[in-house]
Formats: sequence, structure tokens, C-alpha cells
Amino acid sequence: MNRFFTVTLSSALLPMLAGLAEARTWSAPESCEIFMTVQAKGCRVSNYYTCTTDPKGDQWRADFDQEGLFFRSRINSETEWVESISEGEGAGTVQMLAPAPADPASFSELIETGIDTFEFSLTRNTGFDTTVTGFDRLTGRSVTIDGVVLEETEFEATETDADGAQVRRSRGNEYISREMRLFFSGPGQSDLGDGQWLPIDGSPIDFIFPGEPGFASPRPLYDCDPLMTEAPANPALERLWRARYGD
Repeated sequence: MNRFFTVTLSSALLPMLAGLAEARTWSAPESCEIFMTVQAKGCRVSNYYTCTTDPKGDQWRADFDQEGLFFRSRINSETEWVESISEGEGAGTVQMLAPAPADPASFSELIETGIDTFEFSLTRNTGFDTTVTGFDRLTGRSVTIDGVVLEETEFEATETDADGAQVRRSRGNEYISREMRLFFSGPGQSDLGDGQWLPIDGSPIDFIFPGEPGFASPRPLYDCDPLMTEAPANPALERLWRARYGD
């Protein structure tokens, strides 16, 4: 499938196509339950779920673009990046948080002091291990998106390989929900190792809860081609999120 095919449709068809996109739902794995769906900028929809077999406080996020599920990740109650699984084109790559991080990410420290620094290592089943360093800082500003009150953060994160060479780095703003103990993407920039900063914005647009239209949808609605099947996913946005939440 050509991910860079584009087509123009009459705007009269957009509501119908959006309705078709919402009609389909995704099911979480066995013993797991979806609790929220987030439609975001950059042609992405994420389904958040918890599993009874995981430690208390762990949460999963399943990310979908126009071609379907491409990434799943699990965080713990402190929002550490515990496990990430690549799906779709990158299927088979699993990344885990290495034991004994030098400076664990801590959601509690962020909301208690206004800043959290982190330094931890990630191991992959492909043998490519990296270290991530950076910080999250509350800006003091709050926003309300689709009825959900969020606090804005600013962040920087750099990932290096075993030799200390930069793999990628990201910077920008994100949002947090204290109640849900979750980060949500925002406007930022990502350098994929070539020194060029790519402007990206993956901010949430719709927060959808059980019983509401579009809940558990696997189809992104925003910044996508109207056909919703042939337009490109946003690889730069995908890399930014993976740089922020694990690969």
C-alpha cells in the first residue's frame, strides 16, 4: 500500500466517512479493558486500557494510524516507560525498561515539586540498548480540552546509544492529567539524529469515554486523508512519541 497516496473528496462526504470510522471498534487483549479513547492531531487515535494481570497502577496505550495498530506501550503508576511493543511494519520489536535506573521518571515528583529529571536505560530484543536523559517541568498553565482539564509541561529528552552517540532528542510541551496519571502529547520538535528539528504537534482533540460515540475506535479522524485508508501516517510524529514514550 502506498502510504503517500493523496486524494481530494467533496467536503460533503467527510461526515459520512467520519461516521464509518467511528462505527468500528477495537478490542483490548484478554483480561484487559479499555477506559478511554483519545483522538489527536497528526492522524492518530489511542486507546488506553488496563489489564487485571498487571501490577496495580499500570496502564497501556494502543496507537493507531490510518493503516491500523502500530504501537503499544505500558507505563506504571509513576509513568515510567515499562514496556513497548512495535506492531505493523516494526512488528516483533519489544523494548523494556532496564533494572535500577540511575534517576527513575517520577510522576509524583513532578506534581509535588514542579519538575522531574530522569535517566534510565532501555533494552530491546534486537540487541540495541539506549539511555534516555531529560526532564519534565510544569509551566503553571492549564488548558481544558474537550472538557478535560490538563496541566501544561515543558520537556526535553535525549536518547543515546551504548557509545554515547545521539540517537534522537525531543523538546516541547505536553499535558498531564493528575487524576489519570497520564501524559498527553503537545506541540514540540524532534531531532532524529541529523541535527534538524522537525516541528510536530500531536495534541489531543477528543477525549472519549465508555458509552460515548467513537469509544474504542481504531480510526484516526484528524489531519488524515478523507479516504482514511490511503493517506500517509505521520512518521515524524510517530518518532516523536516514541522518543518520548519508548520505542
